[in-house]
Amino acid sequence: MSKSAELAQLIRARAGAEPPEYGLVLGSGLGHLAAAVQGTAIPYSDLPGFPHAGVSGHVPQLVIGRLEGRRVAVFGGRAHYYESGRADAMRLPLEVLRALGCRRLILTNAAGSLRPDLPPGALMLLSDHINFSGTNPLIGEPSDARFVPMTAAHDPGLRAALQAAAAAEGLPLPEGVYCWFSGPSFETPAEIRAARALGADAVGMSTVPEIILARFLGLDCAAISVITNMGAGLSDEAISHDHTKAMAPLGAAKLERILRRFLGA
Repeated sequence: MSKSAELAQLIRARAGAEPPEYGLVLGSGLGHLAAAVQGTAIPYSDLPGFPHAGVSGHVPQLVIGRLEGRRVAVFGGRAHYYESGRADAMRLPLEVLRALGCRRLILTNAAGSLRPDLPPGALMLLSDHINFSGTNPLIGEPSDARFVPMTAAHDPGLRAALQAAAAAEGLPLPEGVYCWFSGPSFETPAEIRAARALGADAVGMSTVPEIILARFLGLDCAAISVITNMGAGLSDEAISHDHTKAMAPLGAAKLERILRRFLGA
């Protein structure tokens, strides 16, 4: 039995056998959303191979249960490339999600804006992404499945449903391109100018590896950024991780409304 199958079996024994309809990965400062789920919380420390909390603002547990009537699996934290130098750090958790029978993944993150119409507190639905890091979570994968097409990596159907949910809540949800930098240092003003020239609308240190892995595993996925700051050189604000955590709640309340409406539809 594979490791992912063993962990899926362990999770079913504690949280029930019903497959989750959606997986949700929560970004920095957004972990409180897991508390809204009626179900079973399993610490990552009980799941061998799952990431430990290496970043403040993340809650290292998997919550399986119901939110707005839907069976969901919520990851209260993620592993980042900058923690270990491994772009595939979230591969096992996503393999477990697939082994549980889930087929759809919604990702969230905290991001820096490159657009004046996306201020801190705004949300951005990812329409596409740029892998600026130069690495890939599928490096070393021996099978031909590693050659994953990414043309529609951000699923049009899920994006349309999230847009409909936002409209029903009366909330704007502009779309844009997310650019993945490896971190952990924040971007320089020159790097921000380069990202803008390449067509990026927001920057961050996560999400893209999970999208690549999700498509490799056959999961449909969509992602939403909570804007916590303007990119370096675009404002006078001091950029820091503490600032990110402090600003994330501004958008998190709106994000929760959209996700609840989306799941309840």
